[in-house]
Amino acid sequence: MMIEGFSRLSSDEKIKLASGFLHDANGFGNDLESHRHKDEAYQSIYNQLSENSVSNYFLPYGFAPNFLVNGKVYMVPMVTEESSVVAAVAAAAKYWFTRGGFTTRVVSALKNGQVHFTWSGEFRKLLDMVASTKHYLLAATEPVTSKMKKRGGGILDIELMDKRQELPDYYQLHVTFDTLDSMGANFINSVLETIAHEFRQLVISWPGFNVKERNIEIVMAILSNYAPECLTECYVECPVEELTGNPGDYTPEQFARRFKLAVDIAGVDIYRAVTHNKGIFNGMDAVTIATGNDFRAIEAQGHAWASRSGTYRGLTEVSIDDNTFNFKLTLPITIGTVGGITQIHPLAKRSLELLNNPDAKELMQIIATVGLASNFSAIRSLVTSGIQSGHMKLHLANILQSLMASDKEKELATGYFKNKTVSYSAVEEYLQSLRKKNFK
Repeated sequence: MMIEGFSRLSSDEKIKLASGFLHDANGFGNDLESHRHKDEAYQSIYNQLSENSVSNYFLPYGFAPNFLVNGKVYMVPMVTEESSVVAAVAAAAKYWFTRGGFTTRVVSALKNGQVHFTWSGEFRKLLDMVASTKHYLLAATEPVTSKMKKRGGGILDIELMDKRQELPDYYQLHVTFDTLDSMGANFINSVLETIAHEFRQLVISWPGFNVKERNIEIVMAILSNYAPECLTECYVECPVEELTGNPGDYTPEQFARRFKLAVDIAGVDIYRAVTHNKGIFNGMDAVTIATGNDFRAIEAQGHAWASRSGTYRGLTEVSIDDNTFNFKLTLPITIGTVGGITQIHPLAKRSLELLNNPDAKELMQIIATVGLASNFSAIRSLVTSGIQSGHMKLHLANILQSLMASDKEKELATGYFKNKTVSYSAVEEYLQSLRKKNFK
């Protein structure tokens, strides 16, 4: 039976209905209650962030220290459930701290959205009409854009895009924006909807069109999460001979060669490229979440950027010229430091304070830096000692927890696996042996 009016029910009523899908209804209710904030003022904030909210889902909040970015040192907040991510980026930050740190720049910071419509008629007449009415469209958006314009942002251009090769009679009004320190999604969508309404009225009444040409269908007006003109570039570099202290017996020259080969493989093999890029987003997502931004948008446009050549490729690149090792990441990042939940979620606000309240461009550079650091640590492990030994040692605590190990068992297991390969089955077998001894 379909549930009607679920969103209007109280929290207790929602929990009661949801609990009907579980065998342990009481246990489920107790878990939900234990994860609610004890301060109802805080819980009220969290409830407002989502629909049908009844509790909270906790993720670890931690720090990665020693990030030297453009000569400035950051303590970077990160939210992630993957145990190796924070350790990996912290290790990379420490590694590069003594080798000059990370250098970053924002190449451009433009965002965009489109009014999608269909229209039958002579293209040149439509092109002339858009050129003649652009100032009307801009004037119509003034109530929405006035505050943004006063701060130096707003609409930068409105361009007609002929998309008839993709779909019959399909066009776009492609609108470019500068939203400054705001992510700007609501602002952009409000502007686009205003433009769509005004544009439709202009087409219907345009004297240069015949009766057929005054027929227009506005399909939708929406921002794009692909912002190829909102680019951030980040790199590290040092003389090859300074690439020391790596696992194994590799010389700096051997390490640099193997590292470059691993990155080059991600540039030609999609199976490796997807995992390679996932490692970049491991770091970027964690900072994005901690600062109250949209990690899904960053991932979506990052993967689109990785496919811009027509083939999906790794997002980082390595060059070794004149005995200098250079490792670089370039990709689009759209985030904000005002608006959204950046000033509503208590820890998002504190995260930005921890970073000394950066503007959007500075935060874009910090996020890119953490992505590059995450990728560096992953590849460094892959081409030397392998990734599993370090990853599984960090994962040991999770395995022990899932096997309900006691504090004493955790202590013994940590010591036992210090120089051994960690796997779920190995840890389970070790605990069973401990418990048999204790039982005897």
